[in-house]
Amino acid sequence: MNLSKVLLQQVLEARNGQHPDKAAIIYADETYTYAQLDEASARLGAGLQVLGLQRQERVVLCLGNRVETVCAFWGVLKAGGVVVNVGLETPPDGLDYIVRDAEASVLITTSEKFASLPPSTAALAHLRAIVLLDGVADAAETLTFERVLSQGGAAPVPCGTLDLDLAAIIYTSGSTGAPKGVMLTHRNMLAALNSLHTYLGYNERDNVLCSLPLSFDYGLYQMIMALSAGATLVLEKEFTWPIFLIKKIRQYQVTVIPFVPTMLMLLHEYAHKRDATFGQVRMVTNTGAALKSNHIAQMKSLFPEAQIFSMYGLTECKRCTYLPPEDIDSKPGSVGIAIPNTELWLVDEEGQRIEQPHQVGQLVIRGATVMAGYWRNPQATAEKLKPGLFPGESVLYTGDYCTQDEDGYLYFHGRMDHVIKSRGMKVSPSEVESFLYAIEGVEAAAVVGVEHASAGEGLWAFVSLGEDASLSVEQLLERCRAGLEAHKVPLSITLESSLPRTANGKFDLRQLQAQARSAQLALAG
Repeated sequence: MNLSKVLLQQVLEARNGQHPDKAAIIYADETYTYAQLDEASARLGAGLQVLGLQRQERVVLCLGNRVETVCAFWGVLKAGGVVVNVGLETPPDGLDYIVRDAEASVLITTSEKFASLPPSTAALAHLRAIVLLDGVADAAETLTFERVLSQGGAAPVPCGTLDLDLAAIIYTSGSTGAPKGVMLTHRNMLAALNSLHTYLGYNERDNVLCSLPLSFDYGLYQMIMALSAGATLVLEKEFTWPIFLIKKIRQYQVTVIPFVPTMLMLLHEYAHKRDATFGQVRMVTNTGAALKSNHIAQMKSLFPEAQIFSMYGLTECKRCTYLPPEDIDSKPGSVGIAIPNTELWLVDEEGQRIEQPHQVGQLVIRGATVMAGYWRNPQATAEKLKPGLFPGESVLYTGDYCTQDEDGYLYFHGRMDHVIKSRGMKVSPSEVESFLYAIEGVEAAAVVGVEHASAGEGLWAFVSLGEDASLSVEQLLERCRAGLEAHKVPLSITLESSLPRTANGKFDLRQLQAQARSAQLALAG
């Protein structure tokens, strides 16, 4: 696939030129062609310019997974603006913070979400317009989505956008402190798109299922990749129930499915009881961390003909590595090799490059996908972007602890800011989690830190068991004592039917830590 475009929106325009009548999006059992999507986004872009949107001004979208989000994403780019896509589940104070921090010129959301915001949001001097998807708009304060679509011409006026201009700001989930806005240029996003296509190879015959949030970069790139390849995106609400996913996979003969472990486990449990498999699926993908052996087994059971791609990355550079499908069994626990057009290495605590295999160090990424920095946060930017190998370039210090084996395959060992100091020794929660996952019957595991009088800080594990497992807390602790060093053994383990997740499908560590503290107090009392 040749992505020789300069601006991100040009990939949609090119596909419309090739396949105007082909299905681009299937949403709520309605089909939208490439021509319809391209033309509607152009009209929206023209309407935003009528509202006064200038080049590089920010537009916050808070709509959830729906076709209007896709239309607005491309429309903002065509108008020369910067997309700030925020999850519909974002609490009102979180959305208010992002609108203020991004200095947004336009907010596009639902009437219900707008009503939940504090009155001071609408009064912000930089917020030029509020566009509501539904409900009755107040002409003095808000506009309807339909009005913006109809108030401009057929296309926006060219405004001179360059590939080094921002295309999007993606706010991180903010597990510690306030969320930071990751700045991504058109060049960044096209480089990521080109690299992903090189090894994943989405094509015009694919039907790509997306029930991941479009506000999450993993979900967002499913949309971008599918449309840039001329494929059809089957767009579903975030983390739809398994019965609906099974229906959609079969109804639309889905060929590509991106997963997070939560979604996979629910689908496998439901499908296994009904002896359901999906032979037409040719590819399943996962990102965030190495696939556990039980997840791989579930994928193989559900999708017997599919290639399995385990991938790893972070918002600041989109994707770092992928594990080729042929290595899924021979390199257990690995997150793979560098994606095309990317270079990676490890450094020690003094910043010196690590040459020996199996030595833990911080992962450093060099490539065109590396972010432009954090929005309005030069201090945080300086901590992550440092001088590179050659004059004038910056590389990304990820803050991730990793090792490489003799073949150069990468293994993730945890976040530097998630390290727990237990009995004076540094422990990565992911190492303990991996041990727990290796115990037969363990379906999910998460480890957090809690204060401890003698240990300084201790580990508290949360475990979810498979439906046929009958392990007790004491049995799990005995396994840990037998197989882990003393400072890595959890103080206690809490068994849960399921572990809480964030909107992006990751474990909600804040909630788990609060649960651990409550359980610790209950034991002390």
